[in-house]
Amino acid sequence: MTHEGPGSTTVKVAGDDARLKKDLGTISLLFAAIGSIIGSGWLFSSLHASEQAGPAAIVSWITGTVMFLLIGMSYAELGVMFPRSGGVARYPHYAWGSFASYSMGWVTWLACAAVASVEVSAVLTYATSYLPWLMNANATLKPAGLVIAIALMAVFVLVNYFGVRWFSRINNVLVWWKLGMIVLVIVAFIAVSFHTQNFTVHTPQGSGFHPFGWKGAFEAIPAAGIAFSFLGFRQGIELAGETNNPKRNVPLTLIGSVLICGILYILLQVAFIGAIPTHLLTDGGWAALGGEHPTLTASGGASATFSPLAVVASILGLGWLAGLLYADAIISPGDTGLIYTSVTARMSYAMGRNRNAPAVFAKVNDRGAPWPSLILAWVVGCIFFLPFPSWQSLVGIVTSLTVLSFGSGTIALLTFRKQLPNQERRFVLKGAWIIAPLALLSANLIMYWAGWDQVWKMMIAVAIGYVFLAIFQAADRNKKRAPKVDFKHGWWVLVWFGGITLVSWLGSYSGVSGQADAGEANLYGFVGGIIANIVLTAVVLALAWFCMLPSQEVERILNEVEEDEVVGGDPSTHQPV
Repeated sequence: MTHEGPGSTTVKVAGDDARLKKDLGTISLLFAAIGSIIGSGWLFSSLHASEQAGPAAIVSWITGTVMFLLIGMSYAELGVMFPRSGGVARYPHYAWGSFASYSMGWVTWLACAAVASVEVSAVLTYATSYLPWLMNANATLKPAGLVIAIALMAVFVLVNYFGVRWFSRINNVLVWWKLGMIVLVIVAFIAVSFHTQNFTVHTPQGSGFHPFGWKGAFEAIPAAGIAFSFLGFRQGIELAGETNNPKRNVPLTLIGSVLICGILYILLQVAFIGAIPTHLLTDGGWAALGGEHPTLTASGGASATFSPLAVVASILGLGWLAGLLYADAIISPGDTGLIYTSVTARMSYAMGRNRNAPAVFAKVNDRGAPWPSLILAWVVGCIFFLPFPSWQSLVGIVTSLTVLSFGSGTIALLTFRKQLPNQERRFVLKGAWIIAPLALLSANLIMYWAGWDQVWKMMIAVAIGYVFLAIFQAADRNKKRAPKVDFKHGWWVLVWFGGITLVSWLGSYSGVSGQADAGEANLYGFVGGIIANIVLTAVVLALAWFCMLPSQEVERILNEVEEDEVVGGDPSTHQPV
């Protein structure tokens, strides 16, 4: 282990990964997170949140910002202590062994692999307005569109192949554009048309600030894409092994990206609500803003569901702004797709390093890019171009899977305090014993509010992952590459997954449009659901604490990893190649 010396910007700390280049500085890492947060979500979420919560969508954004701040703060200490690419999958490996790390790695890899495809699909959907040969009327890709989609994914892979230096240079430029666009929309909407009466207007769905009740406001966090819009903060974790000063850059990125984007999203929601012509709300109400027969329609016939911000700009006579927004509908999702291709590759790289996946995925090129993992990300990403549900429904699955993977890190923060009491902590989170449980509760609540229809699908995806784990273990029986499963330390994960499923099934959130109060059992209401999740959080924390690996075993895993940190080394043999 080396420490930061005078005049030095690159440091080696416990768990550092020398095989990856340290090319991400402060701004590059922060912008990787901000660029990932500001994707297709900001183009849709203001509309969907308004449809589900009315003016109380502002509360939805505030609550979502606080929740992800708690989760991000929990990871700040971990990201500095162990700055490893693919950290979401690797921290559970240190704390509970292979079974827990595979469980978390699988769900987060699957979610990341889907995001790049979703963003590419968003780009092509918007482009269809002037290139109709890309997509069918039902929003599925035509053969020509499929070729373009595969080519765009290949471009993402190519840029990432040449290393994070190329990636960061391109991303930094695009992030400045995206930040500027959000600020421009906020200022233009408020300056040109801002109806304060919209925040209490009488509509067919009800009057006041929260016409759908507080239940609708919290349901909007996962369902309207609010939580999805914050998932990109994870770049501060996933790229931590490639930054030159983890102590400064990781906490700044994890906390700063959520704060900056949270404030912008809240202001954008305020501007969107205020800009809508009041008569549209009194006639059709909040729920009619989108849908098959939208009330909010531009003079040219464009539906608000297609591009709500651009449509509002057109209605307000801001044609120039609408044009910029249609251009941004290509730039913002495209940049996020570029970032998530990088993250997906680093997740499979991390699983290869944990020996939960074939060794080939842990190989890197001379630029420090995990090229076999990039190819895998491209192949799997292309599979997601098959016909899927709407952007909003797919976002729910991606959100639930990603938030599920985040939960383990909030617990690992606490177990490491006991497992590694003497480990150097160059950043120490104050109030961790309060923040970490609240962060885990936030993750559980977001999954609960997503509804039963999302939860059961998520658990099917988790089950498929365990099938792959069994196949990998069986196929590797003679090669002895796969680590021991460590089930006696990781079984608590199954209790957590089962608890999420049971709490959701008993609750009142369905996750199906038009069925706001149609949970499977519908045993308890809004408050009862919160209480149930508090109980679940306490049980999971207790079991995870009980199952943690002994300190000497954690040290052994870390030392084994440290021996493998040689540039160009082969993780399966511990020998340089």
